Amino acid sequence: MEKMELPHVRLINTNVTNFDYVVNVEDDQSWSLPLYNALLQGDWEIVEAIIKQEKEAITARLTAFAETPLLVAVKGGKRLPFIKKLVDFMPPEALALTDYFGNTGLHAVAVLGNVPAAKLFVRKNQELPNIWNIDGSLPIHLAAMRGHRDMTLYLFSVTREDEYSDPSKDEAGATLLNFVINAGFYDLALHLLEHNPKLAWQGTSPLDLMAEEPSAFLSGEHLTIWQNLIYSSPPLKRIRHRKFMHHQALQLVKCVCSEIKSLDNTKANSILTGPFLLGAQNGINEIVKEILESFPHAITFLDEENHSVFHLAVMYRHEKIFKIVHQQSGQYKMSLALLLDNRRNNILHLVGYKACLDRLDLKPGAVLQMQRELQWYKEVEKFVLPQERKSKNSDGKTPLTIFNEEHREMAAYETQWIISMATSCTVAASLIATVAFAAAITVPGGNHSDGLPIFSKRSSFIAFAVGDFLALLSSITSVISFLSIFTTRYAVNDFLYSLPNRLIIGLISLFLSVAFLMIAFSSTIYLVFAQKNSLILIPIIILTCVPVTLFTYLQLPPLLNMIKSTHGPSIFG
Repeated sequence: MEKMELPHVRLINTNVTNFDYVVNVEDDQSWSLPLYNALLQGDWEIVEAIIKQEKEAITARLTAFAETPLLVAVKGGKRLPFIKKLVDFMPPEALALTDYFGNTGLHAVAVLGNVPAAKLFVRKNQELPNIWNIDGSLPIHLAAMRGHRDMTLYLFSVTREDEYSDPSKDEAGATLLNFVINAGFYDLALHLLEHNPKLAWQGTSPLDLMAEEPSAFLSGEHLTIWQNLIYSSPPLKRIRHRKFMHHQALQLVKCVCSEIKSLDNTKANSILTGPFLLGAQNGINEIVKEILESFPHAITFLDEENHSVFHLAVMYRHEKIFKIVHQQSGQYKMSLALLLDNRRNNILHLVGYKACLDRLDLKPGAVLQMQRELQWYKEVEKFVLPQERKSKNSDGKTPLTIFNEEHREMAAYETQWIISMATSCTVAASLIATVAFAAAITVPGGNHSDGLPIFSKRSSFIAFAVGDFLALLSSITSVISFLSIFTTRYAVNDFLYSLPNRLIIGLISLFLSVAFLMIAFSSTIYLVFAQKNSLILIPIIILTCVPVTLFTYLQLPPLLNMIKSTHGPSIFG
């Protein structure tokens, strides 16, 4: 092949004098910059010409970071066919060349999650997965850190197990365990723990990481009524993935607790205190329950503010955590209930403070937020001694004073919300009542000379009459219920039962009035237009169901939540 003419290039880089590898094109390497540019641009013809002409080009260091042509191509995002052509020119040992940071081409594709390229490299050099960079990371570490599950799984299959599971390399194993947990690969975390149980307490405890991920557990999902039905249904692909993740996360917690049992109490306590209290704070029932079952004395753990798990459950409004702890606290129950924090707040003081915003936002409907806060206060009040209900904290405030001060703004906001809702619903119910009353006067088909409706003997007319009557009755009931909201005192205690009950009656009546009105309307359409063609009944029924179904879908979940919260079992019942 005729020798390709390459322009003479002189590279001057004054910012990289501290690196071991600096491009120097004065010594017969004028091809370096054209090769570098061709690699970035994906121009295979120029790349091929240079590496065929200059044998050392395939292993040359082209950048201040000592990157080889392969690393430049991979980091430049070149497609697999281009990379494959480049690899075909390389001897197996050339793939193990590293840059200034000790990274090979496999490290680079691990960061990018390029599994086909990784397979291409490993087929040519099986030792690539076992090469460490200067930060002490294998390619599998980088893949897990970036959350590339497919790449991590592949590298698990080709990396020598002793590289990350050898007890002499616990730090690397602990780092990998942290990466896979942060990425949500709990099945891989279990695999690591099975091969090296010491990872359960080496470095950052897996429980610390799990306690920061409520979404990894079923208790952190906060599913709506519809979502609960879907979650409980036969496994769909997406639901199956969520269930698998929840199951694996729980198994990981069980596995770690089992391994920590082998430690002495002092070390076990130092490992468990943080995740136990953080799990309680984040409402992760599974972590709290598993730790308590394995280490019952964990009930006595306190944070730096002298808050126990009881305090944290109350502060962050986690009723399930409170119930779990209450059932298992035994002899510690009374002492924990009487415990004061650093500001001399007892447990009733703490429930008086407004819940954090993210917990309030979980309640569908503003009225339920204030109602739930009152329910918490009333329930916790039962667990303290009578004198504790009037005790003062370091600021000289009683629990009730704190509750009223903290919730004054919430009560004002929810008063406006309820008035606005009642206004809107009153208008809607009034319109339905007007239509129902007008329909009762002007019956479909008209009347005989004696005043009797023409269709009075037809069954569909009876359906119209009954539906119209019930629509009028329920809409008037709804109007009365919503109007009564305007006359209430809006005292704090009214948010507990009085206001929710009026809303419940009003919304149920409004829902029924819509349903009955649609029945009356459908009966009228059938009477007038379906005398000769009864098939028209089918589209009538289908179309009638649309507004009723839509109303049910949008309003039924918050209505059921309101009914459950008002008339269902108590928070801890």
